[in-house]
Amino acid sequence: MEATLDLPETGDAPFSLDLSDDQRELRDWAHGFAERTIRPAAAEWDEREETPWPIIQEAAKIGLYGFEGLAQFYSDPTGLTLPIVNEELFWGDAGIGMAIFGTTLAVAGIVGNGSGEQIGEWVPQCFGTVEDPKVASFCVSEPDAGSDVSALRTRAKYDAAKDEWILNGQKAWATNGGIANVHVVVASVEPELGARGQASFVIPPNTPGLEMGTKVKKHGLRASHTADVFLADCRIPGSCLLGGRAKLDERLARTREGVRSRGQAAMATFEASRPTVGAQAIGIARAAYEYALQYARDREQFGRAIIENQAIAFTLADMKMEIDAARLLVWRASWMGRTGKPFAAAEGSMSKLKAGEVAVWATERAIQILGGNGYTREFPVERWHRDAKIYTIFEGTSEIQRLVIARAISGVHIR
Repeated sequence: MEATLDLPETGDAPFSLDLSDDQRELRDWAHGFAERTIRPAAAEWDEREETPWPIIQEAAKIGLYGFEGLAQFYSDPTGLTLPIVNEELFWGDAGIGMAIFGTTLAVAGIVGNGSGEQIGEWVPQCFGTVEDPKVASFCVSEPDAGSDVSALRTRAKYDAAKDEWILNGQKAWATNGGIANVHVVVASVEPELGARGQASFVIPPNTPGLEMGTKVKKHGLRASHTADVFLADCRIPGSCLLGGRAKLDERLARTREGVRSRGQAAMATFEASRPTVGAQAIGIARAAYEYALQYARDREQFGRAIIENQAIAFTLADMKMEIDAARLLVWRASWMGRTGKPFAAAEGSMSKLKAGEVAVWATERAIQILGGNGYTREFPVERWHRDAKIYTIFEGTSEIQRLVIARAISGVHIR
């Protein structure tokens, strides 16, 4: 008797990694903008170290920059469209990509902590209009508080008589800091409660008491503006507390009673954004891999293309494998976040950690494949290498990501 294996029809398969028609269309649309508009301008804006307002406006004209576009990317029930679009734009250039997408971190802070009314009021103001595009800034880090968000010194005090909050402090490393239309600031309301005594506030446009400090001259992402932000008796309406006073009071009361709270103002935003940040790193890594692959096919030494050497070919094989592996982690975390699956093993941190380290590793390999050419500014791989490094540092260093993962899988508060 012959044994037979009944296989289901292909159309009945319950699992697929195929992108939908809408996802492919949006990917190709974003890639086209990156290829035609972003990449040709990348070297110029990297040298200028200025915000590329003309390119932001071009992105706004086609609907790539703005509340409607972001809502469309986020509305995908699989959660994949937003990281897919980010990967393509950062394939074009990470500095310009961050100038376009840096606003979304502030938007995530508003959406993650604010009420429906606050979201409707403030998110559109983060982007401005096609004729007059604006940017927004999410301000968390401080000179003495980077990885340790519980050490924030920026204070928010409530003036009940005027129903106003008064903010004082200094923020560091703020993307779009000082040039933003809307600033979202994380401040300590009750310092003795550490990170759980913090809240997020919207600083409306042109609010007195907010000033830009020194603009940071960076190793990479030079087309993205980064600066300190100073808050000196900065008064804002009580309605600018994201989530509202009642919600904050309830959370603080639970914390004082020893009840563990899910919410930390800064961490809630970072948890939501880490897979998207990982997708940005993948875009940089993929750009370097594709350039190195083509270079290895074209470059001849000792009478043959250098890709015919195993050392080169194997390196390219490893680059492709690592990039694809990182992308799968990003897609998994994005899907989990969008569908409400808990990050029981810190899958969001896994995705950002892997993608950031792959980006640094892959861009370094690309420089090595190009040899001396890779070390010059005549070729883009040195810029991609500079841009990649920040992805092992910001929104949680690699060490912090490993700490988060270790705590999640062990159940132990590892220090």
